[in-house]
Amino acid sequence: MAIAPRGLHFGTAGVPLSSADDSSLAAIERIKALGLDCLEIEFVKGVKMGFDTARKVREKAAALGVRLSVHAPYFINLNSEDPGKRLQSQERLLNTARVGAACGAASVVFHAAFYGKDSAEKTYEAVKRELGAVQSIVRTERLAVTLRVETMGKRSQFGSLDEVLTLCRDVAGLQPCLDFSHLYAREGRINSYTDFHRVLSKVARKLGPRALRNVHIHIAGIHYGDKGEIKHLNLEETDFRYDEWLQALRDLGVEGMVICESPNLEEDALMLKKLYRAQRAR
Repeated sequence: MAIAPRGLHFGTAGVPLSSADDSSLAAIERIKALGLDCLEIEFVKGVKMGFDTARKVREKAAALGVRLSVHAPYFINLNSEDPGKRLQSQERLLNTARVGAACGAASVVFHAAFYGKDSAEKTYEAVKRELGAVQSIVRTERLAVTLRVETMGKRSQFGSLDEVLTLCRDVAGLQPCLDFSHLYAREGRINSYTDFHRVLSKVARKLGPRALRNVHIHIAGIHYGDKGEIKHLNLEETDFRYDEWLQALRDLGVEGMVICESPNLEEDALMLKKLYRAQRAR
């Protein structure tokens, strides 16, 4: 795992659009050339990377000082009514953790579940049970990764801020992936300095102040409706107050990775890094 200086480190969700090709190795080289700091490798359609390639990714990232995370497949539902699908979901998450660890990734981000016909309370208990089993295997195999459950933007999905933070308290070793665009879309608010400060303060209160010294954050512009998230947009195409968001991160001394999921990827990531540096220089 690459060792980086303190503060926030900015990167892209997947291969930058300006990369020479769509390989993870090319993506790491392009992240470095752009002056960005980190990369989230997207296994969202399945883990198709072998361990030999993962070793090369690890070596390349370490040599260039690029921090890595990985995103598990979307096809995970730890609350499925089908026991077979729950087991498949566990295996997809474990496979991501194994390959992610081989890559030298610090974190494995995942979407946990859908409520389906179940109550929020019943869904929570199912997710907690399934993740407890996964974490037991992660510990047994000594996989040097942190599983991070993502806050979700659709109201049909498990993953409100309170659900995620409570789950992280109940399942040993679990940490959050704070997707602020999803929080905004799910709630129809959380779009001011006061809101962002409140969210981050809640994280510190529920998980301890150290949780803000090792965050994993997703950010993008977002279009949403009555049911929550519809699609990602470029930041400047929306009313998301990213300048106030960055100010709240800075004022609370937040450290860790910021992964940009805007359609323009590196353009917004570079814009945010430039703005963050300008705020720090004041």
